[in-house]
Amino acid sequence: MATKKGRRRPAGSKSTSRASSAGGADATRTSSPIDEMLLAALERGDDSFETGRFLVTFKEGAAEEGLQSLGAQGMRVADARDFEGQAADLEAVGDADAVVFPEIGVAVVGGASAQERSMSASAEIAADSPVESIDPEHFVFVAGTPGEYLRSFAQEAEANPNEYLRGFLRAAETIIKDLREAGQPQLQVEEEAVALGATWGLNACRVPQSTRSGAGIKVAVLDTGMDLGHPDFTGRLPVGQTRSFVGQPVQDLHSHGTHCIGTACGPRAPAGSTPRYGIGFRSSIFVGKVLTNSGSSVDGSVLGGMNWALANRCEVISMSLSGRQSPVPAYTAAGQRALNNGLLMIAAAGNEALPAGAPANSPTIMSVASLDSNLRPSSFSNFGKIEIAGPGRDVFSSVPRPTRYGFKSGTSMACPHVAGCAALWAEASPILRGIALWNRLRATARPLPFPASRVGAGLVQAP
Repeated sequence: MATKKGRRRPAGSKSTSRASSAGGADATRTSSPIDEMLLAALERGDDSFETGRFLVTFKEGAAEEGLQSLGAQGMRVADARDFEGQAADLEAVGDADAVVFPEIGVAVVGGASAQERSMSASAEIAADSPVESIDPEHFVFVAGTPGEYLRSFAQEAEANPNEYLRGFLRAAETIIKDLREAGQPQLQVEEEAVALGATWGLNACRVPQSTRSGAGIKVAVLDTGMDLGHPDFTGRLPVGQTRSFVGQPVQDLHSHGTHCIGTACGPRAPAGSTPRYGIGFRSSIFVGKVLTNSGSSVDGSVLGGMNWALANRCEVISMSLSGRQSPVPAYTAAGQRALNNGLLMIAAAGNEALPAGAPANSPTIMSVASLDSNLRPSSFSNFGKIEIAGPGRDVFSSVPRPTRYGFKSGTSMACPHVAGCAALWAEASPILRGIALWNRLRATARPLPFPASRVGAGLVQAP
């Protein structure tokens, strides 16, 4: 967890009272725990996926002016730069009314604080304001879930909206159980993987043929954390490169994050007969826990992880998570700031067989679709704004001990294939950064006989 070093109090800032919700407790504080906000949403009977807080996106180059403007409105403002490595966990900001992430030019504002100042998504923004957009914050979930399963939840939600969010809270555990019980088809894939010495996904991406290792490239994986004691990653997870943004230890009790990191950065030669499942085996791993152990989160925590990854100049930032809203200006701004700094954000398109979700649907973030082992689009994979595709069905990778290895399916699994290959390309040339890396990944992708709305430029390939 981040170590708080202090709090910036802009000149003119002052204490303000915070409005309470109808129930007397304000679950929309800047520091509110994610589970508290989810329960409050359930009590409201709200199926909007909104948390009650707001995201303020500043105009490019206006983050400092924006920070000052929040202070001038009487807000207590926390600055991510006052936290070690800019790793600002929202739950650790105390009584702050707002938290500013300077690297990406975004602030998270508590619901009551925003209400006191008539700050809302419909508020008129003056032409000379440093603010570009004010938007509601939403909940976010892991994007490693089979689409058929989520669609059943959507159908259930239409009949009973109050159960919708509650269902997502249970989703992660149920999905893991489903995958463990999947049976023979997974065993067949495992046998094939062992015979070939590498997973089908790595073979499809031509990773074993590549001479690159990702050496010298920082890869940030923003997810549910990592099993910090996994033997395949001994010595590769320095304390300074692991941070939590959700009020929980980085240790992964879900397994989604450990699986994604395994694909993007796992070892070239795991012990025994275990097939190779990792791509950037010498890349520097940055573990940002932005999803809780139940697989849920909010935009603010994801944006905190993005800000941290930019502050550490991670050349590749992989995000296997998705919300179901329209493009979010704050994510678009973060993606643009990354490109401006020669970095690349990559995100899973989502698994509802619907248009790509956020943050992948932002024009500045590379959106990844899923393929099965026949190189056909996965039935669950979202579509529309898709830049590239990766192996996402029955993917073998690392999971927390004592199991160590397992299979998962989803665009979450396709995303780290692209991130790992991006690290290999970035190692190949110092000019392959940011938008140049984006273009190279697309230019070298293997064309597939499907619409670009399903697979983008095609299957990602290693250099």
